[in-house]
Amino acid sequence: MAKEPRVWQRMLSGRRLNLLDPSPLDVELDDIAHGLARVARWNGQTIGGHIFSVAQHSLLVEAIATHLDPDMPRATRLAVLLHDAPEYVIGDIISPFKAVIGDAYKTIEAGLLGAIHLHFGLPAMPGAALKRFIKQADRQAAYLEATHLAGFGREEAIKLFGRPEPLPRSVHAFLEPWPAAEAEERFRKRVLSVTA
Repeated sequence: MAKEPRVWQRMLSGRRLNLLDPSPLDVELDDIAHGLARVARWNGQTIGGHIFSVAQHSLLVEAIATHLDPDMPRATRLAVLLHDAPEYVIGDIISPFKAVIGDAYKTIEAGLLGAIHLHFGLPAMPGAALKRFIKQADRQAAYLEATHLAGFGREEAIKLFGRPEPLPRSVHAFLEPWPAAEAEERFRKRVLSVTA
């Protein structure tokens, strides 16, 4: 008889998160912050002495979203910060590979995001307007990362991510890659400040 495959990951907190049936009870902020700070954006193909982590990317996206809507509600800010949170379990799969593997990845990612949202008191699935808002900020972050860190030319980045809006210097400060421990702590503190 074939052995059932293991579909859970043990976290440093001791939680076992089931990828096919994730529970909000198995989600911990410390696990998310630790994992995202060690997951490299752009498959690590960025300049600098440290990876540009998903934790740092999430803070960059929040900074852009704050520029776009300084008065966004707490729940929106939290959803922005957590938009890539499933990657603490499944890694940051680059868009070309997502296109190759298709719906299986999207299903797992959506299930994890739903459990994460419920853990933090958000609706499991963000509404269409919130998704568009997050995507707008995320694409601007991708443009900045592509041109400042990942070797893309401006015109190529505009074709892929759209023409960015002018952003304040405070946003550009997020583009210097941080050590993993700093990214972890800054992400954790930011989420705690929004949930307090």
